[in-house]
Amino acid sequence: MSTAPAGTDSRARNGGGVGRTGQRGRVAHPSRKERAALGKAVRAELPRSSHAGWEPPAGRRDPVAVLEEQAQSRLPELVPIGNGRMLVSPFTFYRGTAALMAADLAATPRTRLHAQLCGDAHLSNFGAFAAPDRRLIFGLDDFDETLPGPFEWDVKRLVASFAIAGRDRGFDAKQRAPVNLIVGRSYREAMSSFAQMRALDLWYARLDVEELSKRWASRATAKQQKRFDRRVAKARTKDSLGASARLTRVIDGRPRIVSDPPLIVPIEELLPPEERTAFEDTVRNVIRSYRRTLPSDRRHLLERFHYADAARKVVGVGSVGTRTWIVLMLGNDDGDPLFLQLKEAEPSALEPYLGKSKFAQHGQRVVEGQRLMQAASDIMLGWFRTPNIDGTRRDFYVRQLWDGKGSAEIAAMEPSAMAAYAELCGWTLAHAHARSGDAVAISAYLGSGTAFDRALASFAEDYADQNERDYAAFRDATDSGRIAAQTGL
Repeated sequence: MSTAPAGTDSRARNGGGVGRTGQRGRVAHPSRKERAALGKAVRAELPRSSHAGWEPPAGRRDPVAVLEEQAQSRLPELVPIGNGRMLVSPFTFYRGTAALMAADLAATPRTRLHAQLCGDAHLSNFGAFAAPDRRLIFGLDDFDETLPGPFEWDVKRLVASFAIAGRDRGFDAKQRAPVNLIVGRSYREAMSSFAQMRALDLWYARLDVEELSKRWASRATAKQQKRFDRRVAKARTKDSLGASARLTRVIDGRPRIVSDPPLIVPIEELLPPEERTAFEDTVRNVIRSYRRTLPSDRRHLLERFHYADAARKVVGVGSVGTRTWIVLMLGNDDGDPLFLQLKEAEPSALEPYLGKSKFAQHGQRVVEGQRLMQAASDIMLGWFRTPNIDGTRRDFYVRQLWDGKGSAEIAAMEPSAMAAYAELCGWTLAHAHARSGDAVAISAYLGSGTAFDRALASFAEDYADQNERDYAAFRDATDSGRIAAQTGL
């Protein structure tokens, strides 16, 4: 990498449906009655039952070709790791196919009720994280694909993920059916509640993990409650101190990031000695560029830390191959660490179908979308643009590596636990959409009946069938050597 100023310019091309900005920047304020009428008018145009079922359209692209195209912009030596992670099961495959599903959803009828979309709202992209007041809250935690678009695209991806995860857990159709319905019902009922709220109350609403624990205790078995408490306790240890204890060791009197190739590779193993000093100077310049995107109080906080070390890190499933760095910063002394993650932000997988982001800088697109959808966000969120080691200009966003992050143990869920988790995810997604979209209009479209819930549950099972067919094609491509997969990492 070599430094360049952060790109903060924007293109007013894709804000439609999220705001109601009129001519000359004036914001329209239709009445509640007018907003409800809009939702009902859209329902007349596109009945809720139209969302049911799934059949691949004629001329649907080869799913493996879509994934091969996605891999072209990624580090070729890391792509086989991502393929290996996707190869584990149809569920892990689904986690890496946001681009494939975006193409499929683009071929279906869509509403004109827009919200800020996550773009990859599967159940593993929800979890716990620390709010600025240090309380753990539950919410969406992945925004790489965020973009404004039809609200139902996120809901369909979420419901389908539950159907696929249920199959992965060995649940039969009778066990999966109520879980699939709960996702849509929870989303619909939550949106109805948000439609009645005062604007400030809606904005402040959030799910505190402590409150969830109290609610969960009355419904969970002793074993489930113990597992839940263990996951929460683990999340509380995931901060910069925990990251430092796990990821660094003292070498020649200085804390250094440990090597664990190919998943973590310190900079000294990536570059020859003569290039390392120049690179570290570049990292310092990048941090200064990123610092300018922070509010002044957080900029002041960041200035208390200095650069100590950096390494390349492999993250996630669908993100493997994107350029991701972890940077160790130190404050008062070696026991005062701040671990930052610098992650490449590529164009959203939704852009070919919904238009380009209004933000020309994709790191900013991710950060602005995250701030809009989350009840509370990491205080260190920011972005920068810089040429990478290969000289190509790339966009990045920055956040703390660990900040109370915790995830549900999907692989151990029983049907009752998955149903409870479905309720949480449905509420959370509705809240994210209500913050950015029109809760009154969306609620009026959804109505008080179960038509939407049943339609999406039908879609979910059909799309789970499609996912299994795509996974089989992907597995055949790895067996034949068409694509490389490295497993066990």
